[in-house]
Amino acid sequence: MAVTNAKHVEITEDQLLLIAKALADPRRYEILKKLGEQRCPTPCSTMRDSIDISAATLSHHMKELEASGLVRSEKDGKFVHYFPQQHVLRAYLDRLKTDLA
Repeated sequence: MAVTNAKHVEITEDQLLLIAKALADPRRYEILKKLGEQRCPTPCSTMRDSIDISAATLSHHMKELEASGLVRSEKDGKFVHYFPQQHVLRAYLDRLKTDLA
């Protein structure tokens, strides 16, 4: 992923496919939606409490979202906080519009 300035991100073909795959899963879509509703970093425990899935399944989905660039994680001791990467989502949507519209 090449960052050309703070607001504009260009995504690669590989990332385009990773994002499409990540968003195609209903659970990951739900997770991303919940993250986007938060005004601050979201702790893993909050995500676990708000979505009815096991910790292992949540971890798998978060890794997929992170691999696509849609989510960034930060460790704080033994806790993990998640940040939605809205600029990446916007770049994905812009790319779809350019490629398909």
